[in-house]
Amino acid sequence: MNRREFLAGAAGTSALALTSTTATAQEDGEGSDPRQGSGTKDDPYIVEMRTESSEYYFDPVGIYVEPGDTIQWVNASGDHSTTSYTTDNPQSSVRRIPDGADSWNSGTLQEDGATFTHTFETPGTYDYYCIPHKTLGMVARLVVGEPGGPAAEGSIPNDVGSGIVPDSKTIVEQKALSYPYIPNTGASSLPGLAVGALTLFGLGNAYMLSEYDVLSGRYKNSDDTQTGLE
Repeated sequence: MNRREFLAGAAGTSALALTSTTATAQEDGEGSDPRQGSGTKDDPYIVEMRTESSEYYFDPVGIYVEPGDTIQWVNASGDHSTTSYTTDNPQSSVRRIPDGADSWNSGTLQEDGATFTHTFETPGTYDYYCIPHKTLGMVARLVVGEPGGPAAEGSIPNDVGSGIVPDSKTIVEQKALSYPYIPNTGASSLPGLAVGALTLFGLGNAYMLSEYDVLSGRYKNSDDTQTGLE
């Protein structure tokens, strides 16, 4: 094997890894509904409420449903509530659900496995929170039918710690987004960045090894220039 063949093989291997990983990512993201349940009263969409170490969150943190669909919140761990941003609920001085939509408040659920169910009829964007953990970032968003109402514009009020929710358009497109939500900053996706870094790492190693082999004379032949020691 000469130096040129070695570099071609290394580049081919990196390109193959990039193509394979990208294809896998595309296959995983296509044709599947990330929501748990079907939205009926007998089989509602599921949103879990969780405590893990110092994190308190709804999962998914953003979910899309059609008018008439039902969501069931399940208290998977800790003590939590699901509470709409409406002025009739505690810790909320603003309304962030569509006009005409019914507010809801489960109260604080303390038993693991406890549930609260609500059916959504009015289209629009709904923001909600957990009463005990609202200031620690436990907030979420759902869209019924299409974005609309006061929650469709702007962000959740800034008294919610580190809580970040997806925008309405992203929720409609993705159907459900797991916690934690990382907004798209315009750069490549995290898997894409990882694959790119892996490819560059492989090519860098190939270059370093090829330079070493040229100096050692391992790949000396008629189409390479000998630059090392005799």
